[in-house]
Amino acid sequence: MAIVGTTIFSHILPLICGFFGFVFIISGSLENDRNKLGLGIALFIIACVFPYLILYVLV
Repeated sequence: MAIVGTTIFSHILPLICGFFGFVFIISGSLENDRNKLGLGIALFIIACVFPYLILYVLV
């Protein structure tokens, strides 16, 4: 069961967070909306750091 949990946290969730972060970064910069841009940057950073934090606990 640990393999399923590690796959979700190391491949699926960061991909989703990174994709939406990238979309919000582009949308926020094109519309000059600082809230969307900040949300996009936060989601992208979470997508980069999230696997290391969660996998450290799981493994």
